[in-house]
Amino acid sequence: MKQLQPLDALFLPFLQIPSGHHHVADALIAEYKSIHPSHHYKKVDIFGHGYKNLEKLVSSTYLTWIKYFPKGYDRLYSYLVYRQAAEKRTRQWHYESLFRPVLQKVLKQSEPKILFFTHALPSNMASILKQKGKLHAITVNVYTDFFVNSLWGIAGIDYHLVPTSSMKQSLLQSGVQDNKIFVTGIPIHPDFYCTYSQQSKQASRQLLVSGGSLGTGGMERLLAEVHLSSDTHVYVLCGHNEQLYQKLVSKNDRHITPLRYLTSKQRINQLYEQADAVITKPGGVTVSECLIKRKPLFIYDALPGQERINLHELTRLGLVQQIDKNKAIGKQIADYFSDHHKQQQFYKQLNRYFQNMETDSVATIIEQITAEERRV
Repeated sequence: MKQLQPLDALFLPFLQIPSGHHHVADALIAEYKSIHPSHHYKKVDIFGHGYKNLEKLVSSTYLTWIKYFPKGYDRLYSYLVYRQAAEKRTRQWHYESLFRPVLQKVLKQSEPKILFFTHALPSNMASILKQKGKLHAITVNVYTDFFVNSLWGIAGIDYHLVPTSSMKQSLLQSGVQDNKIFVTGIPIHPDFYCTYSQQSKQASRQLLVSGGSLGTGGMERLLAEVHLSSDTHVYVLCGHNEQLYQKLVSKNDRHITPLRYLTSKQRINQLYEQADAVITKPGGVTVSECLIKRKPLFIYDALPGQERINLHELTRLGLVQQIDKNKAIGKQIADYFSDHHKQQQFYKQLNRYFQNMETDSVATIIEQITAEERRV
């Protein structure tokens, strides 16, 4: 286990998979640095920090499980961390035995003044420590999906940054004080708030396809089934899915531009800006980036577990269009763009979504919270 130096702030995702938990942690770090440029901070995955080899095995097993046994994973996830959320929360003794000692050691070494949790499990452990009087730092839950699962710590957590007003209501019913909850949306990196001067409008419709990064989901099937007209160009974010990238390169279709994993958020932001619509999976971060850019969202697939629950909630909010796999995908997209009423309904729901948010930015809210920490 690595030795840590004293820190002002600690950001806690979970597992090393490049998931939304890490993206949100990075977004929070960018906001935190803009307020406190001289402060010391670190992002720590307590699983990898305490059990490096085991973490690699678990990450690999997780990806294999959702790829080959999606229904089993979906049922287990729904039972363990979703359905039980509405019931009385119970201690997670098996997780505590593994991770509470690791978190306690991290806290002892780093002595942080404030903790930001972008995953439920370290939040759960910290909640217990806070209630036992073994943790005195300010604790902040930052939710990365559109629902509150039962693993999140609630008692002992000082502040909550939630994506939607319905999640705020859920926390209020759990006994959280109103002034401790901020409806911020899922925090995204500040680079995505940048806009670029529009160049001459492309004659073709521009679609951005996202979600193939880790080789999971049905992107290859999607692209095989799409029959797009000649006036449409598709940019495909292949991410780490090298097999998909090579397939698309060898296809040499002038209407499809495959792109490898992009580290530049500015480049991804430019792709969002030029896109007329985005076809993706209902991952919390990608959806939130698209909503900030006010782009129509077409959902073609959802991974088992949290993404399927996200899809249900996003559909209820009227923020996404779900693709019917039994119908021609290209026609469904074309029908949307020819239906002005449907487009008006989307932007009406989108405006309502943003109207329910705090007027203060995430950076301002973090500044308020850290000011509170200085008074403690």
